[in-house]
This record gives sequence, C-alpha cells and structure tokens, in this order.
Amino acid sequence: MQLVIVESPTKARTISKFLGKDFKIVASFGHVRDLPERKFGVDIENDFKPTYVVIPKARERIREIEKEVKKAKLVILSTDPDREGEAIAYHLAYLLKLGRKKPYWRIVFHEITEQAIKEALKHPRKIDMNLVNAQQARRILDRIVGYKLSPFLWRKVAKGLSAGRVQSVALRLIVEREREIQNFKPKEYWTIEAILKSQKSKSQKEFRAVLVKKDGKKLDQFAIKNEKEAKKIVEDLKDTKFKVSKIERKETKRNPPEPFTTSTMQQTSWQKFSWPAEKTMQIAQELYEMGYITYHRTDSLNLSELALKM
Repeated sequence: MQLVIVESPTKARTISKFLGKDFKIVASFGHVRDLPERKFGVDIENDFKPTYVVIPKARERIREIEKEVKKAKLVILSTDPDREGEAIAYHLAYLLKLGRKKPYWRIVFHEITEQAIKEALKHPRKIDMNLVNAQQARRILDRIVGYKLSPFLWRKVAKGLSAGRVQSVALRLIVEREREIQNFKPKEYWTIEAILKSQKSKSQKEFRAVLVKKDGKKLDQFAIKNEKEAKKIVEDLKDTKFKVSKIERKETKRNPPEPFTTSTMQQTSWQKFSWPAEKTMQIAQELYEMGYITYHRTDSLNLSELALKM
C-alpha cells in the first residue's frame, strides 16, 4: 500500500476518486509544526535559527498518520505546490522520520484531475529546500516584526494594535494616499455633451457627442472653467445643425480576459460580491480541493493543456 498525504479531507476525497486500491489518502489538516505561540522562537544570534514545535491540535493527527505510515511501503507527500505546501511536506517528513525509516517522494500538481495526478506520480521528486527556506524566511520575518513591534504599539499608541510584515507596509501606503487626498487642491472644469439623433436613419437611435472644439480651437480639460461659461456655450449651440462629417468603420480584435491571478481574483470578488480576501481564498481553496479550478495562489497567467480541458 502507498500512503498519500494531503492537507485537507476534501482534497483527500477528490484524489481518492482517481487512485486505485493500492493507495490510501489521508489528510494532515494543514500545518503540523510552527513557531511556539508564547515564545519568540527565533535565535537571532544564531543565524535566525527557528525553534519549531508541534501544533497542539495536530498532535493526535500525527499519531494517526504514524500508524498508517507503518503499514505503507511508500509515502507520497502531495501537499499544495507553493511555499506553504512545501513547508508542510518538509515538517511531515521530519515528524514521520521519512527517508530514515520509510521511503518517500514528493509530488505536485496544479489542478486536481485524474490525468494531472497520474502524471505527477510519474515524476516524483524530493522536497525542494529552496521553497522550504523561502517559507521559513517569511515566517521568521512575520514573527520578528509582529513580536517586536506589537508590544511597542501597545505601550505608545493603544492596547490591541498589531504590527505585521505585510499589514504595516500596507498601512503606510494607505496613510501616504490619504495625505495626498487631503493635500489635493480641486480645480473646477466643465464638459458639454449632446445627445443627437439622425434625421435620415430609420432606427432613430440616439448617440452621444462631446464638444472637443470651439471656434476651430481644440478644448483642453480645463478650457471651460465654470458653469457660467458652460451655459453660454450651450446657449450659442442651441440652434446649430450638427453634421456627421466622417464615419470610420474598422474591425477590432478583442482578446478574452486573462486568467485570474491571486490578486485579480481577490479584487474581482470584492468588486462583484464585496468579499474580503480571506473569504475569497477560503472559497477558492474549497473549489480547488474539489477539482473545479486550478491552484489559486499564483501570479502566473499560464494554463496547462490539462487545465484548459477542465
């Protein structure tokens, strides 16, 4: 029997549809090791070495997986194909003593389809330590910024405030933008549009025209400075007969919308449904684990041939 370990029960159920009786799929229920909650957990003087502990809620799950590992001939780590997924695979391998007591492989795929999974099984690899180190660096930075700066904010500003590697930078950008808004000096300008209708056309469809020239001179954005000027121009144009002097017809090619990246997906879900990023990612994770979409944590616009057939 070959044991496949993934993060979630939903993903496990989906994958089990595509693999035969020689495979058993179990879930780790996410991360299994992390920095300690009540200690700093980073030895800054020793090259920022982290101290990892088993997450309390994962202890029982690890014991259950250990029992399955003993029964298996081979363990396959099939966590998500990003830094977090690679780190989960790394910590699972460490806790389960894979490679020492039991052979293992790591496989990755970007869509949960039968063909993608079977193709991944043909090309197993070892854990990518570059990805693991990237996740570890991110986690350590999160801990250093949050652990060191948050207490300072409590003392100097207000209790309950927090600092973070991402949120503090985002806050700085918001503050700078707000200052630009406050310092903005509005400048009044007016535009004139006419709703016209062709006298000769049978359809009598209306169309919109914008005043761009006056007395032969092109109008810039601030040419009409106030309402009084605008009304004077409208009055002068009231009895004018307008003539369509030129019609241009040309074919245009419009490409289909690009596939979503993580950020554009979050932006669109906020615009259409007012969903915060966390809810969007939660729903996308569920859809991915059920095999309905490709992997959603990405900045790539490329799709595989398998994904195009989903």
